[in-house]
Amino acid sequence: MNFVFLSPHFPPNFYRFCVALQKLGVNVLGIGDCGFGELRPELRAALGWYYQVSDLHNCGELSAACSFFAGKFGRLDGLDSLTEYWLETESRLRAEFDIPGIKPDTIALIRRKSDMKKIFARANVPAARGVLLRDAAQARAFAGSVGFPVIIKPDSGVGAANTHRISAHAELDAFLAHNRIGDFIMEEFVHGDIVSFDGIADWKGEIVFCTSHSFFPPPLEALVRDGDMYYYSAREIAPDIEQCGRKLAAEFGVRGRFFHFEFFRGLNGELTACEVNMRPPGGMTMDMFNFACDADLYAVWARIMAGKNGGFEYSRKYHCGYIGRKDSRNYLRSHEEVLRGLAGLLVYHGPLPQVFSRGMGNYGYLVRAENLEPVLAAVDFVQKTV
Repeated sequence: MNFVFLSPHFPPNFYRFCVALQKLGVNVLGIGDCGFGELRPELRAALGWYYQVSDLHNCGELSAACSFFAGKFGRLDGLDSLTEYWLETESRLRAEFDIPGIKPDTIALIRRKSDMKKIFARANVPAARGVLLRDAAQARAFAGSVGFPVIIKPDSGVGAANTHRISAHAELDAFLAHNRIGDFIMEEFVHGDIVSFDGIADWKGEIVFCTSHSFFPPPLEALVRDGDMYYYSAREIAPDIEQCGRKLAAEFGVRGRFFHFEFFRGLNGELTACEVNMRPPGGMTMDMFNFACDADLYAVWARIMAGKNGGFEYSRKYHCGYIGRKDSRNYLRSHEEVLRGLAGLLVYHGPLPQVFSRGMGNYGYLVRAENLEPVLAAVDFVQKTV
């Protein structure tokens, strides 16, 4: 089996996917924009071949790399990066080389937020009201009907990038004057916290692993205020989250993929769909899966890709929490004091790539405990400022 992995070196923890595939006898073929010698040793050892391109955005170079692989090794059986950023690129390459998975004819459903809303409605899952912007008059009319604040974000975007919270007519007018309106969707602002339904489905669409996380503050607020964020996994998934999550997985036809569905938990406990992502959650969440369950979800994904059947048994043994810190903030406790104070809870700590820093921080700590209280106490211990 030949499996092409785009950008195997980034995010930095995703090299473990390639290692897990190689252990199953899969010929892992990497395409990246850094030199082979810059890859970590474990990744170099896992790759059957590495094709360096000058720019991963250059579709011609990526196509040439896949053509080279097909000529040298035969049929390409799989292709992925497991990141949202490359979803459209992956779909085009799958279509060109007849590789199973998401193709261009279905990519809009999982990339365009306006199309997601159609699936939310079909699944009978409540969602925030929104409109794909056509002109300034429509934008002002929608804001008038739902009231400020409103959220404006790219209809096809990654995470919270270029997302705006608009609180007044003057702010809306300024946005309309400086942006291409047709690229954005406007939504009503939903007051509440962000919760998720996360997991992986096999090629039959059966969910073989699932969990849920709660995020504080919501990612957009963390970006706007440039503050700290934390989030943690649940040991028991709230019934309404699991029910809505499974309905969405079925309606979106999740096959052979991780998924990350986000919801708002409103002030009165109501659940409102936010958006759907067909990839693992970002940052260190893949490793949080593993720490929470004493499992290896990298290996579970590899088994699915390699066509290895058989159930995956797991239990959510711990709440696992991510706690971020930013270089720009003045914390009460030093890093060394944090390490000493979290003894018994801390399972990982390390720097984050710069691209994640504005939302998640420059440095992250992962803690776990059977009960939630120690995790929340650790958040205050780590993030308390002077």
